[in-house]
Amino acid sequence: MTSPITLLIIDDDEDDRQFFLEVVAQINPTIIFTESHNGQEVLHTLDNTITLPDVIFLDLNMPRLNGFYWLQQLKKNDRTSAIPVIIYTTSKQKEDMEAAKRLGAEHYIIKPNSTEDLIKEIEFVLKNILKSVGNVSMAN
Repeated sequence: MTSPITLLIIDDDEDDRQFFLEVVAQINPTIIFTESHNGQEVLHTLDNTITLPDVIFLDLNMPRLNGFYWLQQLKKNDRTSAIPVIIYTTSKQKEDMEAAKRLGAEHYIIKPNSTEDLIKEIEFVLKNILKSVGNVSMAN
């Protein structure tokens, strides 16, 4: 029996986190979803948990310390460096996309307005980024 996929979203916007959660549940209700409103909270949690998420979705535009800082922290931490990080942001800036890739992000998603577009993006991540997990199932 395979273990369920676990996703973590780090985003200061509660509405964006809720929308993401609803879409994930539509794709596959067995996916375990956790959320955080800032990176500092999540680094402490990840350092003190046994089970790490299979993938992290990270917003760039957060108060105090932005997503680039947290991406760097995740990638230089031995426990979290191998977890795929997907940038999930409103920024369409080419410089942000290039910086995210340079810092180790696996994929860059500009936050879509429609459920259908977000479903496509999350399914892409599950099929392509997490294919090595071996337990990715799109069926309900």
